Amino acid sequence: MPDAMRPLPRPRLYEQVVERLREYVQSEGLHAGDRLPPERDLAEWLGVSRTSVRQAIVALEVQGLVDTRHGGGTYLLRDRLDAEPLETMIDRRRRLPDVLDARDALETKLAALAAMRRTDEDLAEIDAALTAMSKAVERGELGAPEDQRFHAAVTAAGHSALLGDFMAEISLSIAESRTESLRQPGRPTQSLAQHRLIADAIRAGDAEAAARAMHHHVVTVGHVKLLGWTTDDENGS
Repeated sequence: MPDAMRPLPRPRLYEQVVERLREYVQSEGLHAGDRLPPERDLAEWLGVSRTSVRQAIVALEVQGLVDTRHGGGTYLLRDRLDAEPLETMIDRRRRLPDVLDARDALETKLAALAAMRRTDEDLAEIDAALTAMSKAVERGELGAPEDQRFHAAVTAAGHSALLGDFMAEISLSIAESRTESLRQPGRPTQSLAQHRLIADAIRAGDAEAAARAMHHHVVTVGHVKLLGWTTDDENGS
């Protein structure tokens, strides 16, 4: 049988639940902050088990689309439930640890170099990036472009052409890890505070403090629900 004619995969039941939830949010005109119906009701309406509903909710939570509060229900974090395909999430989860290792190695060194080599122009761009991210956070945005601007400013301040090239080569993977981190509840505010610590160390010319602050920041970037998430298929159930 030609490979192109291999059997089509059947949608997992909880992926179908996710799609129905997306349609429900849109048809009911729900917005960020609104509460979804209880899992028990959803299971009854959809004619599925509560386990399937729970799996769907967890997949949405991992993607930063809903927030489940213990004993308090599930609330929308976005106006739409535009969920990713399951395979995309699994593939990104597999790549993420290697991306974080590379970021730690490169950006920790660049922060130290920036503390030793930064110019007044470099500091001005770092400050401008912080101001832009602060405004984005105040607007309730993730601030991904502003976050990228800050890290680009630190990279430029390191004045290392080769390390800069390495960063450019993995820029797409870095952007993916950035988005994954920033969509964790409360993370944009936390990242902004950590950026300021990095900037303070660079401005003070303290290479060790800058490296330490950047390392701590990258470790925080890795604290995402995706890395602890598994599917029943992977568990063999």
